[in-house]
Amino acid sequence: MKIIAIGDNVVDYYKHQNKIYPGGNALNVAVLCKRLNVEYSSYIGILGNDMAAAHIIDVLEKEKVDFSRIRQGYGENGMAVVSLDEHGDRVFIGSNKGGIQSRLGIRLTPEDYSFIEKHDLLHTSVYSNIEHVLPDLKYAVAISFDFSTQTNEDYLEKVCPYVQYAFFSGSHLTEEECRVLMHKAYRLGSKVVCITRGADGVLLYNGEKVYRQSVIPTDVIDTLGAGDSFIAGFLVSYMAESSIEKALRNGAANASETCKNYGAFGYGLDYFPKNEPAVQ
Repeated sequence: MKIIAIGDNVVDYYKHQNKIYPGGNALNVAVLCKRLNVEYSSYIGILGNDMAAAHIIDVLEKEKVDFSRIRQGYGENGMAVVSLDEHGDRVFIGSNKGGIQSRLGIRLTPEDYSFIEKHDLLHTSVYSNIEHVLPDLKYAVAISFDFSTQTNEDYLEKVCPYVQYAFFSGSHLTEEECRVLMHKAYRLGSKVVCITRGADGVLLYNGEKVYRQSVIPTDVIDTLGAGDSFIAGFLVSYMAESSIEKALRNGAANASETCKNYGAFGYGLDYFPKNEPAVQ
């Protein structure tokens, strides 16, 4: 199995620890899939040329994720400022809006498409700004997409026809609202629609029935990255065995393990900025 993730990367700056952790939905999924022993995992994105970018490159090397087609620009890498509440739930205080990646935007070349076609699955997200190339990518590879909390109807119509696996964050939605959303995304073209709901578990619709998966109890230290871990665990399992029930269990188990550690997948690095990061 070969998986590629394209799009967002950041470092998550934990102010109370004075540490940065590598993150971002697309980058997290690439690393977490590799940790689940997929044959090959790669990542395409835009990094800056600062300390944060250097840390991400170092981590990708250690995790054996292919980043041979990344871009680097002159400027700051994406950074999010994070805090944790008393339950270990992550709270985003602000960010630099994706840093250099959001200002440049990823432009895929013919060589990129040739590289992408060698993979079985591509994962990307609402934070990656590559919606405009999804119609072309659909003919190259199956696509997984994390919508986060984006449920705007115009946006769904723009993206759902081109993605096979649609993931949403829906802890703020009622179950009925989740069901309406799942059916809508399915009608628009997504074949598997999954909504993670925090402590309320997961709902999934595949055009035939609605599946449920409860959270797996664990000693929670930090919930950051749990949703991305669920996505990685689900995708790797489902693509290997085509069992929705087993893939949901494996996704939940993977998310549970992530909650036991700080950051999406560890690698905290001391960070003492001379000035508070410019966040909005």
